[in-house]
Amino acid sequence: MQRLNKFIASSGLCSRRKADELIETGHVNVNGKIIKELGFQVSEKDKVFVDKKLIRPQKLEYYKFYKPAGYITTSDDEKGRKTIYDILPENYHNLKPVGRLDRESTGLLIMTNDGELINELTHPSIKVPKYYIVTIDGKINQNQAEQMAKGIEIEKGKIAYADIQILEISNKSTMMQVILYQGMNRQIRKMFDFLGFEVLSLKRVQHATISIEGLKKGQIKPIKPIQIRELKRYLAKLEKS
Repeated sequence: MQRLNKFIASSGLCSRRKADELIETGHVNVNGKIIKELGFQVSEKDKVFVDKKLIRPQKLEYYKFYKPAGYITTSDDEKGRKTIYDILPENYHNLKPVGRLDRESTGLLIMTNDGELINELTHPSIKVPKYYIVTIDGKINQNQAEQMAKGIEIEKGKIAYADIQILEISNKSTMMQVILYQGMNRQIRKMFDFLGFEVLSLKRVQHATISIEGLKKGQIKPIKPIQIRELKRYLAKLEKS
């Protein structure tokens, strides 16, 4: 037996928090009866429906994928642009990316059918760190680096923050590690654009505890069970902090 919200989340439909909302608002039916009790217990023999759709638990899968440049992070694009699913084998098309990388950016995407994990990794209240190696045209100074940490208004009412560590600097370019705790669209590019720099390359190298290590561009590999356990323990600590 398990709690109804966990059963729904294990189908990949949504997170447990979203499942709680569905239960409380009367969208969940168990064996022909609307259930609004959050602690309700079900077994695999029970028939659970969400909005008349039969829900079945599925085997949870976790992979890391090295996204190359030139592809957008979506399953379908109305403009006809290439997506990551154009290069992923069909047996991975049931997986969803955790967050996004814009078309010209490269690097790590966690791919999974675990809706609850996706929610935890992307929920703004948890502030999960994402690490990038970024090269810009020009030489950044200390005041500009501090400005990024204090916050830059990249859109009206939207303040973006980033921690940076300079790795290599020359008269023509600066390479640095950039750490984000937010998930705004094209956040890094917009921040550097505000400061007058063009991003020459942008690669995500780590998301929470999962790194791109051991991957080649365009390659996808399973994440080891021990790494998923470590990731979930890490997220639990972040939620409590």
